[in-house]
Amino acid sequence: MSLKHHHRGGGGGGVEMSGSKSFVSKKWTFLLCIGFFCAGTLFSDRMWPEPEANVASREAASDERLLHLVSDDCDSSKKTSLGEVYKSPDAIQTLDKTISTLEMELAAAKAAQESIVNGSPVSDEFKVPQTATKRKYLMVVGINTAFNSRKRRDSVRATWMPPGEERKKLEEEKGIVMRFVIGHSATPGGILDRAIQAEESKHGDFLRLDHVEGYLELSAKTKSYFSTAFALWDADFYVKVDDDVHVNIATLGAELARYRMKPRVYIGCMKSGPVLAQKGVRYHEPEYWKFGEEGNKYFRHATGQLYAISRELASYISINQNVLHKYVNEDVSLGSWFLGLDVEHVDDRRLCCGTTDCEWKAQAGNMCVASFDWSCSGICRSAVRMKDVHRRCGEGRDALIAASF
Repeated sequence: MSLKHHHRGGGGGGVEMSGSKSFVSKKWTFLLCIGFFCAGTLFSDRMWPEPEANVASREAASDERLLHLVSDDCDSSKKTSLGEVYKSPDAIQTLDKTISTLEMELAAAKAAQESIVNGSPVSDEFKVPQTATKRKYLMVVGINTAFNSRKRRDSVRATWMPPGEERKKLEEEKGIVMRFVIGHSATPGGILDRAIQAEESKHGDFLRLDHVEGYLELSAKTKSYFSTAFALWDADFYVKVDDDVHVNIATLGAELARYRMKPRVYIGCMKSGPVLAQKGVRYHEPEYWKFGEEGNKYFRHATGQLYAISRELASYISINQNVLHKYVNEDVSLGSWFLGLDVEHVDDRRLCCGTTDCEWKAQAGNMCVASFDWSCSGICRSAVRMKDVHRRCGEGRDALIAASF
């Protein structure tokens, strides 16, 4: 009996002790399980990857939205492209003008820099105004002249070149600039330069170049003229004419205005004369061997009495003036500079009428732009005969006033 009691007591005490321990362990185990469950739930929400189906559907939706946006952009681009195609002439013209403006500013800066480097002061006339205030002109007419041509200049002033205030009014109202073009003598500041300065003070109609005058330097003078005129005036066309040629300015302006929409135009009486290899003859070509066999002819180029080039070509000359080759004949040089370029050559015979036929052409309503004698490469004895040619072949004093370009 006592043995059984002892066994039960011992067993009961053991069970009771075990139960107490079990009760504590289960309690803490239960709490730990709840804590781990909560932590696992939180962890799985943040880190557990989405099901592939959900990812695929979400990516598909994103791709669909992207395709929709791209489609809208493409449609918009197509509309814009078609609109630009329809507007392409205006767009191209605007782009050409922008490029030309930038080239003009570059050329002006280069010209000013070269003058400073060479030690030549930049005159007030050569100082280029800001582009924003620079007005647009139809044409700049440069009348090539020499130190000993005072009587020729006076004959031009008395006939087809408006004087003083009329000339300034022509610039403002019609956009036509006219200047006698001359450089300086081999001794700057000498008697020849002082005579030109006095004449300039009286008439105010000269464009002075940083160039040494000389007959064999006409090609260099031509480059200098176009570069300087391009830097000073923003014009559609730049014209070179000799001081022994009669010009109808209104007719010239109307003729050039026809080609305003064409970017690279070279206008004149085109010719292709023989290359003269024999020394001592007029217009001898020292570099005749470059043109092939003896007896060959030059490429097509405008005769030197009068020609006109568009703004883009003047810009090309200005930018590349240091590398453009000079032949002894300036009209050949000018034509050579445009070889290899996409230039339209316009052969206009009204720019080289004879003084014997300009009168009846004017009476027939086919007014000549320029008139001269081929035998003299200008009007023979022009200082004396210019008034007579103007009377017979001139367009009249009111032509410029009534002209609209």
